[in-house]
Amino acid sequence: MEIFLVGGAVRDPLLDLPVRDKDWVVVGSNASEMKAQGYLQVGKGFPVFLHPETKQEYALARTERKVGAGYLGFEFDASESVTLEQDLMRRDLTINAMAQTDSGEIIDPYNGRQDLADRVLRHVSPAFAEDPLRVLRVAKFAARFAGLGFTVAPETLALMKDIVDSGEMDALVRERVWQEIEEAMGSAAPDVFVQVLRDCGALAAILPEVDRLFGVPQPAKYHPEVDTGLHIILCLQQAARLTDDPVVRYATLVHDVGKGVTDQAKWPSHTDHERLGLSLQADIAARLHVPNEYSKLAALVCEHHTKLHRIEELRPATLLKLLESLDGFRRPERVQKFLLACEADAKGRTGLEQREYPQRAYLTALLDELAKLDVGALIKEAKPENPQAFVAQARLELLGKLKQQLQP
Repeated sequence: MEIFLVGGAVRDPLLDLPVRDKDWVVVGSNASEMKAQGYLQVGKGFPVFLHPETKQEYALARTERKVGAGYLGFEFDASESVTLEQDLMRRDLTINAMAQTDSGEIIDPYNGRQDLADRVLRHVSPAFAEDPLRVLRVAKFAARFAGLGFTVAPETLALMKDIVDSGEMDALVRERVWQEIEEAMGSAAPDVFVQVLRDCGALAAILPEVDRLFGVPQPAKYHPEVDTGLHIILCLQQAARLTDDPVVRYATLVHDVGKGVTDQAKWPSHTDHERLGLSLQADIAARLHVPNEYSKLAALVCEHHTKLHRIEELRPATLLKLLESLDGFRRPERVQKFLLACEADAKGRTGLEQREYPQRAYLTALLDELAKLDVGALIKEAKPENPQAFVAQARLELLGKLKQQLQP
């Protein structure tokens, strides 16, 4: 039995990055021997074991053979005869196909260290094309390492296009697709994830509602970049600067999907794109099993972002309705996430990236003052027949006064 450190724990130190998790590969062993030494077997697809003390993952070296559609359509050989080089060959990228011995020696049969130095994401072997999930993984790595200057090798991008053209993307499990999207939204450059998927055609396969936005014009007066797809890329760049919250970034990604289905005869105008976007967002959420936290904020941003942009023009009644829609009195943290996504939208425009966005401070100030209302005390003193209407009226009157105070 030989044990090697593999994957990110080998790669990341070479990039001067901290190690997140440690994964190990075991050569020359079998399930019975691993269990006899106290390892706990987990997973059904192939033999993976948890160390009895560290709980880190130890996988038997294996090869794989494509036998069906999707990333689950493989047969595995995890026999004692499988070599380390064979195991590393089945991995996705050369930078992930390195191993390290106990003494610190790096075993690099597929030139991963050179690709690290060259900042290239390159597939290990033609078998890369057998697993459609790798399209998303490469895009995710491109987003994660974009700040270090990494790009996808042309031949790897070509293979990704082949996978998309084969229809294999349709065989992916929805939850796994969402997992990759969610992780990418939390990466250093979520915009790069979207761009790489767009470059290989995969965006149309997994998020056609977003892909449809590329080529859709907007009024140059408000959107100097004109193209709605480019606007989304720019918005994601701004969202990444404002917050590392993937929920906000996802809402930013899908906030304008309605512009892809507005009346083309009226382009570049997109009247009613907010309402149209809600049904498209619901389609995405149902198709990919998007968690409620993500889909709820996305819907609120989609429906109300244009209101926030012109907040100083809104009447007190409209302002109150907006805050109630955001559940702002019970969930002020949701309001802050909403504001971040709206600010990303306002700044995600060519030449306007440094613009001020006073709307965020304006709504925050209103909400802070409204929160000072002692609702319980007011109800106790007045004993109204309809407490809910009474509280709404008190908030409405305060909003009227606050708007006058905040007028420039």
